[in-house]
Amino acid sequence: MSYMDGFEIHPHPNTPASAVKSLAGFATSIVSDIMGGRLVGSSVLRPVHRSVMTACGQAVTVRVRGGDNLMIHKALTTLQPGDVLVIDGDADVSRALVGEIMMSYAKSRGVVAFVVDGAIRDADSYETKQFPCWARGINLRGPYKEGPGSINVPVVVGGMLVNPGDIILCDGDGVVAIPPDKAAQVAVKAQEKVDAEVATLKAIAAGTYTAPWVDETLKAKGM
Repeated sequence: MSYMDGFEIHPHPNTPASAVKSLAGFATSIVSDIMGGRLVGSSVLRPVHRSVMTACGQAVTVRVRGGDNLMIHKALTTLQPGDVLVIDGDADVSRALVGEIMMSYAKSRGVVAFVVDGAIRDADSYETKQFPCWARGINLRGPYKEGPGSINVPVVVGGMLVNPGDIILCDGDGVVAIPPDKAAQVAVKAQEKVDAEVATLKAIAAGTYTAPWVDETLKAKGM
């Protein structure tokens, strides 16, 4: 660990590739439903890209002062293939924290996505270069480069806690973080829910779908 007043740099996380792979392809809504009673995940960070893109990778986290990207530049030099760069920009959208140049560099290093609780710019480039990005907003104004900031510390993005090495799953609905030691359990439960939903959709298509739980729930509530 490197530390000076206002600045921290912790080692790069090392989440097992098998844990990441076990969750790739699941919808964020499925994972949110089975984790924490539908309270897990962030839906306020929206896709910047316009076509359908998903992402799954290990979190490399950065916490910066609103509108300042000095430590994001430092984090870029540490990124490895399969990483998702998760930036806690204090929900400040007054200045963009990343743009096309930083995104292009990250992509060249094998990074799979950005998740930014702050603003980005050069928004069209994320679509043209097919690089997925979820952010709080877009702003053409550039950032300061003074610091302070921290790399690979716990951060909060869109109201969701993310630890370095968490598995980040992103799609059109939002972003969810899964602790690596929960990956196997979540994957099993997620597949069970997928199978149940597939069966429901087949019943709807066949015209045999019923929902007795609705009346049962209302009856239990005294109706």
